Amino acid sequence: MNPYQRYLDATAETATPLDLVLMLYQGVLRFTAQAIEAVVRHDPAEAHRSLVRAQDIVSELAASLNHEEGGATADSLLALYDYSYRRLVDANVRKEPAPAEEVAKLFRELLPAWQEVAEHQRLEMAPSNRVAVAV
Repeated sequence: MNPYQRYLDATAETATPLDLVLMLYQGVLRFTAQAIEAVVRHDPAEAHRSLVRAQDIVSELAASLNHEEGGATADSLLALYDYSYRRLVDANVRKEPAPAEEVAKLFRELLPAWQEVAEHQRLEMAPSNRVAVAV
């Protein structure tokens, strides 16, 4: 395994669940951008590869939802992920950029909210915010 892959594996293994969500959102954005570029330059093989990667990530996001704790929010995210997945499939079948652009727009709009939640969690977990307990 090359050093870069080891770094990526270590990053994923030590990331918080929210950091993993951020990485997955960034992956959807990266692969949809690559797919759009491939469609525009008439490279169907690269478009397919990138769209399948984005689809896999969206599927992982959907599978990782906790409906017991997440309630209505998890249900809404599941509907959004299902819709996004179907639009990515549509982009792949038709080799048109518009459905992938729509998915990228949705994920770009949601990413800052996830970043804010992750930052809030980091601040809550910071050593200066922990209460010392005498044992």
